[in-house]
Amino acid sequence: MGISIIGTGSCTPDKIMTNFDLEKIVNTNDEWIRTRTGIMERRIAAPEQQVSDMAADACRKALNMGGVDAKDVDLIVLSSTSPEYTFPSTACALQKKLANTKAICFDVQAACSGFIFGLETARSFMVANPNLKKVLVVGSEKMSSIVDWTDRDTCVLFGDAAAAALLVGGDEEEDCFIGCKMGSDGTYLDRLLIPAGGSGIPATHDTIDQHLHYLKMDGQAIFRLAVSKMYECSKELMEEKGLSIGELDWMVPHQANIRIMNAVADRLGLPYEKVFANIHLYGNTCAATIGLALDEMIQQNLLKKGQLVLLSAVGGGLTWGSTLLRWPF
Repeated sequence: MGISIIGTGSCTPDKIMTNFDLEKIVNTNDEWIRTRTGIMERRIAAPEQQVSDMAADACRKALNMGGVDAKDVDLIVLSSTSPEYTFPSTACALQKKLANTKAICFDVQAACSGFIFGLETARSFMVANPNLKKVLVVGSEKMSSIVDWTDRDTCVLFGDAAAAALLVGGDEEEDCFIGCKMGSDGTYLDRLLIPAGGSGIPATHDTIDQHLHYLKMDGQAIFRLAVSKMYECSKELMEEKGLSIGELDWMVPHQANIRIMNAVADRLGLPYEKVFANIHLYGNTCAATIGLALDEMIQQNLLKKGQLVLLSAVGGGLTWGSTLLRWPF
């Protein structure tokens, strides 16, 4: 059975927050943010705009591109670092908004690696169960709700967005998935996490006063780990598949920091013009970044049938992964 991507979609909130807007909130400035991250602006969801709302918008666009009715979707795999509920899964909230009663729905939590983990989870389910023929893989984030707007080291980095990919499987489909390599190392758990709010540290007045329900990050450690893990898993995957870096048409990395992206490209020996970047417009949208990048590349007519595309990401956990695609359309 072949498995292919036949549609993509994305959703970015209307509100734009520039670096100059942030200067009015925390002790920072546009020059500092741009030179250290590459970010110029990010999108901020409206208070009433939920993760599943943005996800539903992205999914409808992917379904429309692929010519599939939402009611016919067999599986929904959603990744989010900012889910609407501790339980149930945000995938079920999305399913309701798509008016689908057929699909198996669940969330995948791999932080910024979520879209890659979601793609491989969906692909594996489709291989194991050929009855799952139409599948939505979604990354959706309302990061503005979980960053500490008094912490200039983190609040400048993140934005809100959603992205979706529609996969179909069948004997007549040409498989666009060449390979995937993923990994995790819980040793680095405390380098990037939200300390409180789960069963480990339930919410109290003290945890709220201490801002423990917001994202905490060791920026220097994450920078080093991101570069090394994205480089290593990408290089190993290419070598395992007998492909050279020179054969790549595109690398689509997690949009966390332009310096991370450039450092990975340098170590791989990949020219910057083959590395897609939209971080300047959206910041780090966590699990949505790679799907958002792919959808923008399609809108800009950058992706062509048959091109070799490498996706790569690192996220909290620590998690990381790279996926190789032969672009299908």
